[in-house]
Amino acid sequence: MRRTLVYLALFANLGVPAARSQSPKSQARKYPPIEQYLMPEAPEIALAKSAAAASISDRATIKVLTTSGFKVVHQGDNGFVCMVMRGFSAPTYTPAPFRDLVYDPSVRAPICFNPQAVREVLPYYELRTKLAMQGKDPEEITKSVEAAYARGELPKREGVSFAYMFSADQNLASGVGHWHPHVMVFAPYYDNAMVGGNPFGAPSPQLSDDAGTPFSVVVIPVDDKLAVKAEAR
Repeated sequence: MRRTLVYLALFANLGVPAARSQSPKSQARKYPPIEQYLMPEAPEIALAKSAAAASISDRATIKVLTTSGFKVVHQGDNGFVCMVMRGFSAPTYTPAPFRDLVYDPSVRAPICFNPQAVREVLPYYELRTKLAMQGKDPEEITKSVEAAYARGELPKREGVSFAYMFSADQNLASGVGHWHPHVMVFAPYYDNAMVGGNPFGAPSPQLSDDAGTPFSVVVIPVDDKLAVKAEAR
């Protein structure tokens, strides 16, 4: 049972905050102070780089979270962008129980987006972060994301792209810590049946976020030996 609970909470981290819909309890929730979501710059850079092998992250653009959103602190030359996502990157629709991860300031989810994901996916996560930092609740975030996508203010998802999440130091949710290193595949409109119907939280490919929508995410775990420790380099 403990293993199952850990898997469930961990998948939420990828960017899936828990949502209790529009229940009065959810509506009444407040964000912790933004300072609890922030990190000193040097440790955040090291953590961001741990999302992928040095052959990728050492040449990637690095972004860190500030009180005004993510900012570039190092310009790379390979088209990848590495950063540390917070609970703000929770799912927009499903799994609904994870949308409230936006309120968890402990989430640290290092990720390196490939060039296509930088163009098509990263703006979505940055918008979610901006909306959460404005104090919007999960339902308000969903409505704002839908409107931005419909108006063309977010890039259309034209195909499959991916990101690495190989950090050994990720913290996917309070009390969970890290999970297997994994690849996130941004596969618009995919559902779990299209990747084999594997159980949610199992160590096999599965739909983790927003199945059947433009924001669908397939997660593919890899060998634990590929995990990367955060260290200054």
